[in-house]
Amino acid sequence: MDRVKEGELVSAADGSVRGTQSFVRTLSECWSRPSLTALEILWRWTYGVPALALVWSVAKRILSKSALDTGALQAMTVTKPLEAAQTLADAMAVLLPAVSREALWLAPLLLLAWVVWSSAGRTLVLHRADKSLHTRLWTMMVLQLLRVLALAAAFLLWLICLHRAAATAVTGPLERGVDPNLVIYFALAIVSTLGVFALWAVISWFLSIAPLLSMLRNLGPGASLAAALRLGTLKSKLVEINLVMGIVKIALLVLAMVFSATPLPFESIATAAFLNVWWVLVAIAYFIASDFFHVARAVAYLKLWRAYEAGPNDLK
Repeated sequence: MDRVKEGELVSAADGSVRGTQSFVRTLSECWSRPSLTALEILWRWTYGVPALALVWSVAKRILSKSALDTGALQAMTVTKPLEAAQTLADAMAVLLPAVSREALWLAPLLLLAWVVWSSAGRTLVLHRADKSLHTRLWTMMVLQLLRVLALAAAFLLWLICLHRAAATAVTGPLERGVDPNLVIYFALAIVSTLGVFALWAVISWFLSIAPLLSMLRNLGPGASLAAALRLGTLKSKLVEINLVMGIVKIALLVLAMVFSATPLPFESIATAAFLNVWWVLVAIAYFIASDFFHVARAVAYLKLWRAYEAGPNDLK
């Protein structure tokens, strides 16, 4: 393989490659190549927009056929959290059977469509970044399916943590005739969320590098995963970048929430139509930024791999 050109990665005095600093330089390079982000946006949004439209259509059908008390939902206030929680629980009891029936066909359909479409889209973006890569579409599909299943397991773990937090701080005290402690509940929920988020960032790196290895080495699914777990000192660099990506995602979510709340002090003069347009624009900006960082991570992984393959003394 070709050696990494000077200036593409940041090295320390001992010659070792610095992961985070190199990632920052990769961000600059990806910014100067907007076609990569444009392709990422294209394949993600051509899946996401129809998928959201389908989910919206199914949700409207469920709501039209359910005896949901919309008046109680509209009357909820943050000053009475327990009453609001009971109202939400009643609404879920009404909606859950219909949602479960629709999810039996909708979830597998969206999952399979995502696996196929994302594999093709990610292959297109990586080929744009490096034309020497092999095309391994079927391998990409298998690896993408494994990643989706692993992500679903992470979400399940998160829901279990939230359930335990609710049992500890809310439902448990109520069963004993004691007032629930919402402060403890939200503290446990925040810690659990950040913990699962950090855990996913630490352990999911090999699921991100495996598809790239399949295109670099022309490998199958099993060989790609095995190669991802045998990267030696490169692992720490990949974990470092994955953790940075996790921090970036949290920062993007916080910024999106801040910008979403920006017009609220002026809600007496801001119309509902303006607020809806504003929130849509904030959501679009968030997704564009998220797509950009996904491209930057893939390119950073590619550059680190090239540096690793350049020679044992180039990556310590």
